[in-house]
Amino acid sequence: MIEVYIDGGSAGDPGPSGVGVFIKGNGHVIRHSFSLPNMSNHEAEFHACIKALDVCIDHGFKLISIRSDSKVVVDAIEKEYVKNTKFKPLLEKILADMTNNFDYAFIKWIPSKQNKEADTLAKEAIQLSLGKSYD
Repeated sequence: MIEVYIDGGSAGDPGPSGVGVFIKGNGHVIRHSFSLPNMSNHEAEFHACIKALDVCIDHGFKLISIRSDSKVVVDAIEKEYVKNTKFKPLLEKILADMTNNFDYAFIKWIPSKQNKEADTLAKEAIQLSLGKSYD
């Protein structure tokens, strides 16, 4: 089983955003930072899941466990429902990808302290969105 850690964030709400994807398992260690345009923190969290699924599809992974510290995203996926209409197309894409591209895929909420790698990658992506770099 491949473990997929995701995190999204924004510098402002809305603001320049980014996502981090950290994947490990079956001999793989994959790290990605993706810069995003201005959006809310919650939107970035949904995009983190989409980007992670894209990476997993590209690598041909079929059994994945997604871990996120975003209760909004985890609850939406587990319930297959979201109130905010802005998030509805994002959720629909996630659910379709999880159903159509994997033999088994699920999401699990984890505390932030267990998601440090994805958090660091997301912060790097936000810095790229801002045109800054770490010293």
